[in-house]
Amino acid sequence: MIIKKFVAALAGTVALAAPAFANDEIIKLTQDPNQWVLQTGDYANTRYSKLNQINKDNVSKLQVAWTFSTGVLRGHEGSPLVVGDVMYVHTPFPNIVYALDLNNEGRILWKYEPKQDPSVIPVMCCDTVNRGLAYGDGKVFLHQADTTVVALDMKTGKEVWKVVNGDPKRGETNTATVLPVKDKVIVGISGGEFGVQCHVTAYDIKTGKRVWRGYSMGPDDQTLMDPVKTTHLGKPVGKDSGINTWQGDQWKTGGGCTWGWYSYDPKLNLMYYGSGNPSTWNPKQRPGDNRWSMTIWGRDVDTGMAKWVYQMTPHDEWDFDGINEMILTDQEIGGKVTPLLTHFDRNGLGYTLNRENGDLIVAEKFDPVVNWTTGVDMNKSSPTYGRPAVVAKYSTEQNGEDVNSKGICPAALGTKDQQPAAYSPKTQLFYVPTNHVCMDYEPFKVTYTPGQPYVGATLAMYPAPNSHGGMGNFIAWDGKTGKIVWSNKEQFSVWSGALATAGDVVFYGTLEGYLKAVDSVSGKELYKFKTPSGIIGNVMTYTNKGKQYVAILSGVGGWAGIGLAAGLTDPNAGLGAVGGYAGLSNYTALGGQLTVFALPN
Repeated sequence: MIIKKFVAALAGTVALAAPAFANDEIIKLTQDPNQWVLQTGDYANTRYSKLNQINKDNVSKLQVAWTFSTGVLRGHEGSPLVVGDVMYVHTPFPNIVYALDLNNEGRILWKYEPKQDPSVIPVMCCDTVNRGLAYGDGKVFLHQADTTVVALDMKTGKEVWKVVNGDPKRGETNTATVLPVKDKVIVGISGGEFGVQCHVTAYDIKTGKRVWRGYSMGPDDQTLMDPVKTTHLGKPVGKDSGINTWQGDQWKTGGGCTWGWYSYDPKLNLMYYGSGNPSTWNPKQRPGDNRWSMTIWGRDVDTGMAKWVYQMTPHDEWDFDGINEMILTDQEIGGKVTPLLTHFDRNGLGYTLNRENGDLIVAEKFDPVVNWTTGVDMNKSSPTYGRPAVVAKYSTEQNGEDVNSKGICPAALGTKDQQPAAYSPKTQLFYVPTNHVCMDYEPFKVTYTPGQPYVGATLAMYPAPNSHGGMGNFIAWDGKTGKIVWSNKEQFSVWSGALATAGDVVFYGTLEGYLKAVDSVSGKELYKFKTPSGIIGNVMTYTNKGKQYVAILSGVGGWAGIGLAAGLTDPNAGLGAVGGYAGLSNYTALGGQLTVFALPN
C-alpha cells in the first residue's frame, strides 16, 4: 500500500515534476504489479503479473466483484488501465474513454467522447474495435478510429493536444493502441485492404509535433533504412530495398500496415513491431517479395532508423499479416543468456530471434495442421535461408487467378491474430490463444481506387478438418525449442489476450463469453464464468486497497465475430469469416461490459 500511495502521489504531481523521459516513469509503474499502465503489461509485452493473492489453489472461489456497462456494442478488444486508484476504460467506435474511481464504487470521474464522422466505420476492416489506451507523462493516450491521436489529462480528461495521423478518405484508419516511450508517442496505421502505404510515426509526447515517420515500403528515406547498417538475417539490406522487390510504383499502394502491438527494450533503445499484408490479396498482381510487408522490425526510437528486419512471409499469398506482438525475454540459449524476441505469426509459425541483431533461432509450427509450408530453411549457408518452403498445392500464386485453392491451413485470420500471448518467467513458457481454422482462397483481379477496397480475393473459412471439430486451441509453448507443451481444445477461436500470473494461473476468455483460469504448468482448467457477451478483450489484473482483482471486457466482435457485430449473413462477408463463425450466434449476443472478479472476503 505504501508503494501504491507513492505512485498515486507521483501521478498527481507528474505535471510539476515530470521525469526526464516518459519511459523512466512507465518502467517504475510497470514494476509495481498493483497497477496496469500499458495494454501489454510492460514494455516487453509479457502480460505477466507478479500478483499471487489469486492463485491456483483458490482461483476456483473467484466471484464477480462489480461490473460496468460501456454503453457501446460491437467488438471490445484491449483492456482497462489502472494508474494509482483510477481505472481508465475505452470502447469501440466512437472510442469513449471513462475514468473510474476505484475507491468509490467505480464512480465516473470524467468521460471523454470524441466526435468522429461515422463514415469511418465502413472503411474499418473487421469491426470497429480499438485495442486500448496507454499512460505516460501524466496523460492518457487514445488513438481514435479516424486516426486522431489524443493526449488527455489523466486527472480531468481535458485534451492536452491532438493530431491527425492519417486520412480515412484514403482508407487510413486505426484500431491499435500506442507506445509512449522516452519523449515520444509512437503510433501505427490500418488500411492494408485499401492499398495504403503504411507506416509507424513518432510524435512529441508533450506537444504532439511529428518527430519521425518510417514507412513499411518505399525508398530508404521513407523506410528509414541504411543500405549498409540495416540488416536482414545478418546481411545489409542494400539500397532502396523497400522498392526493388515491387513492380513499378506498386509500393506506393503496398500495404504493410502496423495495427498490432509495440514492444521496447530500454537497454538497446529499440522498439519492435510487425508489418502486415501487402496489397492486394491477389498475389498475381504484385510480383516479387513485396518488401517490407510481413516483416519484424527493430527500430531506434530516437531516430526511427531500422537496425534490422526479418521478412517472415515473402510475397504473401494468403493475407498472413505479420502484426502480432513481439514478446521480449532473456533466456539461456546454448549456455549463454540471450536477449530474445518471440513472435507468433498469422502464418502459423512461432519465431524466436535474437532481438539485438535479428538472428533467427527458432521457426516452428505452433499448430500441427499448418500445411501451406513444410517449414523454414534454417541453413545459414543456403540461398533460401530464413524463407518458408511453400507447398505448391496451397499456393494461390501458382494456382492462379479465379482458381479456388482449397484446404489451406491456417485461414487468413491466421493461427493467431492480434490477440496477445503471455509469458511466465516462472515456467519459461508462452501461453498462446490460437485459431484452429482453415480456408478456401480464390484471388481475382482488382483495380486500385483511392479510398475503395483493394482486396482481390474471396474466402471461405471452416474448422480444421480431421481434428477435434473446434476452431481454437489455447496452448503452452516453449520458445527455445519451438514445441507445444500442452494444448486445450476450444469450440471457437480463442480471440482473447492471455494473462499469466505469479499465482501459477493463466487467464483467457472465449468467444462464447467465458473467462477461464488454467494451471500454468499442466493447463488444467481451474475456473470458468460466463460473462454477458463473447470475449475478445485481454485479461488484466491489479489491486485496490490490498485486494487483487481480475478484469475483462466482454463484447463479441472483431474479425471472428464480425457477423454478429455488424449483422452480416452472407457466408463470404467479413472477408470470409461470417460463414465460418455462423454458429457463434447460438452462444452469445452483442454486449459491452467490464466484469471485475475477486476472491470473497
